[in-house]
Amino acid sequence: MWYKINNIEEIDSPALVIYPERIKENIKLTLGIAGSINKLRPHVKTNKMEEVCRMMMEEGIIKFKCATIAEAEMLAIVEAPDVLLAYQPVGPKIGRLLKLVKAYRKTLFSCLVDDEANAEAINKACEDTGVVLNVFVDLNVGMNRTGAQPEKAVALIKKIQLLKHLHVIGIHGYDGHIHDEDPVQRQKASDVSFEAVEKVCQKVQPLFSYPLQVIMGGTPTLPMHVHRENTECSPGTFVFWDWGYKHIFPEMPYKYAALVISRVISIIDENHICIDLGHKSVAAENPLPRVHFLNVPEAISVAQNEEHLVLQVPDSRKYTLGEVFYGVPMHICPTVALYEKAFVVYKGEMKTTWDTTARNRYINY
Repeated sequence: MWYKINNIEEIDSPALVIYPERIKENIKLTLGIAGSINKLRPHVKTNKMEEVCRMMMEEGIIKFKCATIAEAEMLAIVEAPDVLLAYQPVGPKIGRLLKLVKAYRKTLFSCLVDDEANAEAINKACEDTGVVLNVFVDLNVGMNRTGAQPEKAVALIKKIQLLKHLHVIGIHGYDGHIHDEDPVQRQKASDVSFEAVEKVCQKVQPLFSYPLQVIMGGTPTLPMHVHRENTECSPGTFVFWDWGYKHIFPEMPYKYAALVISRVISIIDENHICIDLGHKSVAAENPLPRVHFLNVPEAISVAQNEEHLVLQVPDSRKYTLGEVFYGVPMHICPTVALYEKAFVVYKGEMKTTWDTTARNRYINY
């Protein structure tokens, strides 16, 4: 069993455990799919760890995407050359971002904008700080979460061009709403999203003396966008993988590289046991089951509370108190954020721990 930890008694549960050899393999698989390092701008919201970001940089990746100021600072700490805050800063976030720009000179920062008034606010803060900030105009390509409507984007870009302390360098579109299991259908859906971005690009490109960059998609649509010219892709989940993506996108070659471990804490009756994996230990936004156990596939989640998960099993006499379960989360990204550190496993042995640095809302700024 690849996941078994020989010195498991040294790890209290619940805990997040990661397998760097598998992480490295997933990174290399992504490079193979992309065909070029220049096509990749991985999102670090899944891993939130300096060491994982360094692993990507060791493979030649220099451009990254993030969602929080802490993630942006974590990337700057490891001296990532190019960092996009893929989140429109508002209020105090504007000032925090500009503090990063001033503090970490080796990193080129950029951010998203989708609103004229907010662009003006960012521009004013940049003027007061004495910097010019690169920006990507964010388009709503179907996620219906953020982004300017494509039909309004041309006018917005023209107005941002007039702001002396903002420098438009590209267009961003996130198609996280696309979850078609069939790759053919996923390609068709991603083509629709990309077409909206492409039309805007064609209209505004004559306004610029340099080619605009395009950033599209996440892990599910990575294979759909890598063939497009002048387009970067932003997968995130690929580094750790999870049960949800594994079973929605079975053609994708990634391996589980992060698990949660838990232990049996009570035998309830002949068909039910309880383990120490509650809401606070695994992402709880999905209905049960929120985790699947590699070494106990027969266990069925029936109830969960803050620190407890009740499982239905064929015969509870087969289990002992303290027995370890190795679980694959349905959704790894918010699960990682529940742990302040991860236990690092090399060749079956837990060797060290890595801090989940960007789990914090603040690091220094």
